[in-house]
Amino acid sequence: MNQTALVLGGSGFVGRHMTEALLAKGWQVRVGVRNVAKARAQFYDKAGLEVIAAPIQDQSAVEAAVHGVGLVVNCVGILSEFGAQSFDVVQCHGAISLVKTAAMSGVETFVQISSLASDPMSESHYARTKGEAEVGILAAFPTALILRPSLVFGPGDGFFQRFAHMSRLSPFLPVIGDGQTKFQPIYVQDLAKALIAALEKPETRGKIYELGGPSIYTFRALIDYIIKIIPRRRFVMSLPIPLAKLMAISTAWMPGAPITKDQLRLLKFDTIVDEYALSLRDLGVEATPLETIVPSYIG
Repeated sequence: MNQTALVLGGSGFVGRHMTEALLAKGWQVRVGVRNVAKARAQFYDKAGLEVIAAPIQDQSAVEAAVHGVGLVVNCVGILSEFGAQSFDVVQCHGAISLVKTAAMSGVETFVQISSLASDPMSESHYARTKGEAEVGILAAFPTALILRPSLVFGPGDGFFQRFAHMSRLSPFLPVIGDGQTKFQPIYVQDLAKALIAALEKPETRGKIYELGGPSIYTFRALIDYIIKIIPRRRFVMSLPIPLAKLMAISTAWMPGAPITKDQLRLLKFDTIVDEYALSLRDLGVEATPLETIVPSYIG
């Protein structure tokens, strides 16, 4: 097998760990990113690694990035839309265009890092485009491997560290609505192990794996846990949905808005592993409890 990989979105939170895992296994890795300078600063001069400019919506750049590789891992995703970075463009059309380019270029293996929220019929644009991408990917590349993680945690994550940062600015941490949405957080290193394990098992091709940690938590339980372990006395503030919607509308113009209308739609649905789905266990990966990791990087 061609041991050269392209990791698109390889400088992001998940992408960095996918890249590091492949390098550790002896792969030559080409990291495709929007910001080359930032990515090079992250990776320094790691042996076996090349950083190139390859925005997923730039077809000519993607064609150049895919040329000559045996594996493509698509880690590109956004949590909110801003400017030209829309869910449809980035998560759906971009992913489908990428996989078609990979198929035409003779790529042997395609891996899509999707989401447990993925659903082509969802009212959430994030979840819908993730689902539509999966459908398009499997149509164009039937042996593609799809990994669907729940909430991913680890140093630099967008959940635990975000709320820990908020705790430095406010005596309250918000719980939106009734706080009963369920998550099954997975450690980012376990997701990386899942990728490597899947690549080493030919029977994984063309299959979907739902990846979550060993325990299920409500949104409220996760906020309570953060409050328990941060070294500041903080309190839970219930944020009713109508007030959260008003906040989403009033801050929609901001990059990195605290909450968006689509994120509110997403909170209506649990992201937990189905009991009949292929999972970490089928890949031989033992899930890491968040309680053994999260306290080491928030505070």
